[in-house]
Amino acid sequence: MDGVNDDAERDMEPIEVPGGAATLDRPHRLPAERPGPEVEIVIPVYNEERDLGPSVRRLHAYLQDAFPWSARITIADNASTDGTWSQALRLAQELPGIEVLRLERKGRGNALRTAWLASDAAVVAYMDVDLSTDLAALPPLVAPLISGHSDLAIGSRLGHGSRVVRGPKREFISRSYNLLLRTTLRARFSDAQCGFKAMRADRARDLLPLVEDGGWFFDTELLVLAERAGLRIHEVPVDWVDDPDSRVDIVATAMADLRGIGRLAHGLATGRLPVADLRRRLGRTPLPATREADGERGTLGTHAVRFVAVGIASTIAYLLLFLLMRGPLGAQGANLAALAITQVANTAANRRFTFGIRGEGGAARSQVEGFMVFGMGLALTAGSLALLHVLVADPARAMELTVLVVANLAATVARFVAFRAWVFHPARTR
Repeated sequence: MDGVNDDAERDMEPIEVPGGAATLDRPHRLPAERPGPEVEIVIPVYNEERDLGPSVRRLHAYLQDAFPWSARITIADNASTDGTWSQALRLAQELPGIEVLRLERKGRGNALRTAWLASDAAVVAYMDVDLSTDLAALPPLVAPLISGHSDLAIGSRLGHGSRVVRGPKREFISRSYNLLLRTTLRARFSDAQCGFKAMRADRARDLLPLVEDGGWFFDTELLVLAERAGLRIHEVPVDWVDDPDSRVDIVATAMADLRGIGRLAHGLATGRLPVADLRRRLGRTPLPATREADGERGTLGTHAVRFVAVGIASTIAYLLLFLLMRGPLGAQGANLAALAITQVANTAANRRFTFGIRGEGGAARSQVEGFMVFGMGLALTAGSLALLHVLVADPARAMELTVLVVANLAATVARFVAFRAWVFHPARTR
């Protein structure tokens, strides 16, 4: 391991990081005399005084005994108010190959961006302090990055071969969130939020300046932008046991993630995020738009079956979003927001899955025309909801959902006709 605790090597100097968020308590290194480790593993923590010591010692022992590459552990303290920082300092003095980073602003994304951009390792990684993921997955996570085969690697709790222990509520939320990402942002990775990821450091320096979120949405934004930039993402199925003492506020995190999805989708649609420029600079040009092998026009039955499948997924996502946003936004506001988010996802999914159109050409036009069709759905659902509140003074939540489901079914039939005859007609998408 890359020892960093020898007194002769503690020639400390602050290292500036983008945004002035923090400075790193990191030894000064001359590259020719002291190359960095092959892997740097960052552990972001906030008020983890109790778990930090046992977890870091367990990870440190694993790296020394079973990890085939040189490694460093960096504890990134996100403005803890308990004894976490003191505990981190003690660990850095006690164990070789451990460094510490203190940020005065909370946020897992802020900590990872700061530590990764300042790293001199070839591969940067992170894992949650609870070590919910079995450490045996660490070498398979890092190996394709060391070899140069992949650019980014993620642990997946939802992929084939993974073994997960957690409650049904968290399982449902996780699967619903990843389904929402696949439908709204055309994500192809299976698990956005597993706290077990690694990335080539050179690719991190290319991509991180584009990542805006500093909290829990950081992982999702990083992965979506990596895909859009043409980077290769390697997935490792993991054994994962839920931490029953997790202090993540699920509702607040879900709302922040929904806002992040909207911001990211808008940035990609308008070109504000220059992923196309990054893709060209990295030599990862996209494939041209093509149609699938079942015929350029396709059969009505094939289109209908696929459209229904997309519609079911969209309806589930819509209802979940409506329930999440019903409290803070009210019925009409939640309906509008849920419809807008799922409309973007529905158009993208139907473009690719139902009508077999690949590539980026014409995608923006399809979204614009999809929103025209969306106006019809909004009129049906909003009108039905308004009529219900006229007829019933204080309708039950179940009654609201029933009315919205029926209105959405009517809107779905009209949307299919409009998509097939206009938006994705072969004469316009060829």
